[in-house]
Amino acid sequence: MNIAVIGSGSWGMTLAIHLLKNDHSVKVWFYLEKDYQQALNHRELPDYLPGVSLPETLQFTTDMQQCIQGSDIILVAIPSHTVGLTFEKLADIIPKNAVLVNVAKGIENDSLLTMSQVLAHALPNHPQGKIATLYGPTHAEEVVRGMPSTIVAACSDEASAKIVQKAFMSDSLRVYTNVDILGVEYGGSLKNVIAIAAGILAGMGYGDNTNAALLTRGLFEMTRLGVHLGANEQTFAGLSGMGDLIVTCLSTHSRNRHVGFELGKGRKLKEILEEMKMVAEGINTARSVHQLIEKTGVEMPISEQIFQVLFEEKDPKVAVEELMGRAPVRERHSLD
Repeated sequence: MNIAVIGSGSWGMTLAIHLLKNDHSVKVWFYLEKDYQQALNHRELPDYLPGVSLPETLQFTTDMQQCIQGSDIILVAIPSHTVGLTFEKLADIIPKNAVLVNVAKGIENDSLLTMSQVLAHALPNHPQGKIATLYGPTHAEEVVRGMPSTIVAACSDEASAKIVQKAFMSDSLRVYTNVDILGVEYGGSLKNVIAIAAGILAGMGYGDNTNAALLTRGLFEMTRLGVHLGANEQTFAGLSGMGDLIVTCLSTHSRNRHVGFELGKGRKLKEILEEMKMVAEGINTARSVHQLIEKTGVEMPISEQIFQVLFEEKDPKVAVEELMGRAPVRERHSLD
């Protein structure tokens, strides 16, 4: 298959290498000229994938139209806040039969759309059954080295999900399918906010008990909002819900956890972001979740506290005290 990868960050490039190993023809689009030249001339991207050599047969370009033409699959691997504007400009050149596979995780600010919804809005003439999402507990640093990993291809059209499954499946990456694309997207996006919370707790010196409480109650929050917005409750027990939550909250590879960790040590958000080369999607998602809380009235106390820490400079210690001091309630494991 001919596959275009729009985005040359760590995850986009990792998947490009993976797809090349699966015997596909792969072309990667670069936004930054310096990264393009680095990849072209030295076959490496030390800022994104240190120590990884880029295969000679992997094709690179800075011309997005050239990258997309003739593609069977278009992998969307750019930051979530750029997806809508980028693909609105491409509406007339996207091949009608191409399956779009989004790997950007987030909920767009203000519109409150998931990434598949953003793509559908940007490409009104493209079949919605050919817009898929690929999410799961998959750090690029491990997938690129062939460590056994699992992921889920979600699409409202199961046939398209199976196309994605077949394209990405390998002996090191096991791909499942799911038609609940909303559930998969909400799980993979909302967990980034909880991962910031996990980092904050680690930065404050809290331990395993606190982490267990956060993951359990965080998953319940994610599920409660997702189901209210039309997702299937069971999806959140899967790879893009519980699986992605575990890996993002506990791993030092996680950019969202890193942001939280530095906040927990007392640093300011602006200072932290100035040092980072890659995007922590949970920051923008925290703003969207706050907007969703206001719009829907769904109770999400952990996520609301994270919004206040990020954007209102609330002391994390006060946030923890307020969460622990909430009125006692009966534990629930299901929304029924």
